[in-house]
Amino acid sequence: MATRAAPRGAAPAAPDPAQDVAQLPVANPGILVIGIMAASLLQVLDTTIANVAIPHMRTALGATTETITWVLTSYIIASAVALPITGWLSDRVGARRLFIGSVAGFILASMLCGLAQNLTEMVLFRALQGVTGAFIAPLSQAFMLDTNKPSKHAQMMALWGMGIMIGPILGPVLGGWLTEQADWRWVFFVNLPIGILSLAILIANLPHREVVKRRFDIGGFVLLGVALASFQMLLDRGQTLDWFDSYEIWLWTFLFISATWMAVIHLSGAKNPLFDRALFIDRNFAIAMGFMLAIGVVMFATMALLPPMLQQLMGYDVIDTGLVLMPRGIGVLMSMQVAGMLMRRGFDARPVVATGFIVCAVSLWEMAHWSLGVDRYHIVASGLVQGLGMGLVFIPLNVSAFATLPPRLRTDGSSLLNLFRSLGASAGISLTTVMLARNLQTAHADIAANVTGASVASMVDVGTVDRYQNLGDVALRLLDLEANRQAAMVAYVDDFWMMMWITLAAVPLAFIMKRNRQPAGQMPPPGE
Repeated sequence: MATRAAPRGAAPAAPDPAQDVAQLPVANPGILVIGIMAASLLQVLDTTIANVAIPHMRTALGATTETITWVLTSYIIASAVALPITGWLSDRVGARRLFIGSVAGFILASMLCGLAQNLTEMVLFRALQGVTGAFIAPLSQAFMLDTNKPSKHAQMMALWGMGIMIGPILGPVLGGWLTEQADWRWVFFVNLPIGILSLAILIANLPHREVVKRRFDIGGFVLLGVALASFQMLLDRGQTLDWFDSYEIWLWTFLFISATWMAVIHLSGAKNPLFDRALFIDRNFAIAMGFMLAIGVVMFATMALLPPMLQQLMGYDVIDTGLVLMPRGIGVLMSMQVAGMLMRRGFDARPVVATGFIVCAVSLWEMAHWSLGVDRYHIVASGLVQGLGMGLVFIPLNVSAFATLPPRLRTDGSSLLNLFRSLGASAGISLTTVMLARNLQTAHADIAANVTGASVASMVDVGTVDRYQNLGDVALRLLDLEANRQAAMVAYVDDFWMMMWITLAAVPLAFIMKRNRQPAGQMPPPGE
């Protein structure tokens, strides 16, 4: 029987104790949360921690500049292809077995990556790391919800979101420090002690979930796998091969479009599809997937752009780069606490999500006004503001996405949200990289066209070029280097403008979602 909604402005009703019970009660939920969070943080950390060690790996493994990128590509593709089958594997072999096996496999793969002696071994072990790590994020999110009372779901999503948001920020800093102080192999070996501790906690405390006999949709998996792998190859190889001037890029594009089209038709009509169609019918969850794409673009593309900009254009070293980027994580921590409190008190999630994206857009607007003379204060301030915005988005979005989903769909739902965030990150990094390269060339041409003898007379005595040919050549090279620096800064600013407009475009989606009429964690009454 439906119940009448509380008057507007009234304090939210307390959750019914009979309904406020964990789906999978455990004796030590606090300890289990530590184990789950440690595993989740390691997996997210590994998406970025190896990036700064690539130059050292290339020398040690005897790879070329082009082939060493497979160390990153193999991990991304393997993870993207494995993510969609998380729900089916969880039902088939049991969520506890799959989670523990994934963490154990991730630890083993990390050790093997650290011991790799050539590029072939590294690529294979990174692919294994990607497959085993793919299951960790959705399972960790599902178990954080299942093992805690509904009234604590907002708090659990805050904790889980902190790891997801802060991991990519800490990755380059920790990776750079380990590479400089020890060896690039410690980028992988660092996973072992924390991973083993997490594994021990999970074995001792992780509850069993009912095993369900569920047919495997091999057709849907193959089509989706081909689409995801082609998409990743298209993005990774496009810039290297000059995009559609290459037949290979046309091949990846054809495979991506055709496989995606067939996968949509198959999944919408199959008797036992890879994903329950109820996930896509739920309005809040469907919109949350769109938001995850935007989050992936804004968060990961920004983190991909800032370190090289700070180090190559402004002379920051690895440690200084990490220090000026760290406040972004502090902002995430602060605003997530605020967002969690608002959700527990029954605030409407929609304006909170919209506010978070607007705050992110403000930070990107500030970054779009940077120049080569920008000081640390403005870099730190804009990062802090962006972190505040991201923290406001993540918890209300996840609470709204899972509020109307039955517990049996949580693992599938979590895998889809993580998949869309990963796709957004890949597309965002590729898009900003392409725009950066092309805008750099355009800006350099515009700047060079305005460099004349009159405009550089205050810097170089052009009358001495004939008499002092060597000095003239050096001066001209210095001018070209400065033109390159200025052009690169213009290209970065163009990327920040583009991401700002993408962020603002996502704001109206928040108001298409259904309003959460109950406080976070309070289940709707039967029949409502």
